Amino acid sequence: MSERVQVQVDISYHYPPELLELLCDVVPLLFRSKQGVIDFFAGAGVPLKHLDDWKLKISQDRDAVKKHQMARSILCRINDTGEPALAYRREVLKRISEFEDFSSCWDNDRLKAQGLVAQIQKLVHVKDSFTRMNLEREKERKERQAVYLAQVAAKQKQAEEHATLKSAFYKLFGEKDVHKRGKQLEGALNSLFASADFLVREAFTVKGQKGEGIIEQIDGAVEIDGQLYLVEMKWWDKPIGREEIAPHFVSVYGRGDVGGIFISYSGFTAGAIDDARTGLAQKVFVLVELREIVDVLEREGDIKGFFKQKILRAKSDRNPFYKISY
Repeated sequence: MSERVQVQVDISYHYPPELLELLCDVVPLLFRSKQGVIDFFAGAGVPLKHLDDWKLKISQDRDAVKKHQMARSILCRINDTGEPALAYRREVLKRISEFEDFSSCWDNDRLKAQGLVAQIQKLVHVKDSFTRMNLEREKERKERQAVYLAQVAAKQKQAEEHATLKSAFYKLFGEKDVHKRGKQLEGALNSLFASADFLVREAFTVKGQKGEGIIEQIDGAVEIDGQLYLVEMKWWDKPIGREEIAPHFVSVYGRGDVGGIFISYSGFTAGAIDDARTGLAQKVFVLVELREIVDVLEREGDIKGFFKQKILRAKSDRNPFYKISY
């Protein structure tokens, strides 16, 4: 007859008055004998210290002991004990809420016992529903708070990463020693792409190439949205022209399904940009000025979004040197 009820800890932590009264009324009806009441509580885990005096009274003068009086006394004791009684207080409520076999009742008490158990089930169900709603609200509040804190932490982490990257790139412009700047640039580019969550497939290394106008060259490869891009960096004192950018095109064409990203300290000539645009018919080429990267860092912008936008414009607009406006 009865429906099994999941009893929340919050409900059984302390029996509210209306529930306590129902329990006091129903327990004496569920068992024919006074010993049956004692056995019920003992089976639910109620310690002997709450039962021994009543066991003694039964043994001394059974007729003087009333089941209702005994049940109320024991229930009030475990209700007043607080947290230490949590486990067996909950077990008492659980056993009564799930009571199905009323053959242990006196015939005259069976219908009344069934009615009281039904009332307890209904009361527990209502309170349990409120408990679940409150728990759900609290869960949603904590989830929203967790999302907010994660967003704050992510922004703080991004700000710290940008500050570190900005500092690294700023040092480049003030460093006069070619080899020192080359090593610093190597680390700055690795950190830059790592901060954008791009997979660095081949670490950026200093080639140490020297010649008129050339200060240093950085080579590496990164994976962006599953596509591999060879990256080259030149720090020149004049714009990169057709002759200087040609080896990068050769490297990209010779590596199968890869694109190219060329970063220049000094910009590009019109001829180099035209050659990159022509190359877009077969490969994806993106031209970037170092100043553009620094601008993104200064604005605390999205490095990942910056490169993705440059790549998208190269593909859709056939513009390898698209300048992103802010």
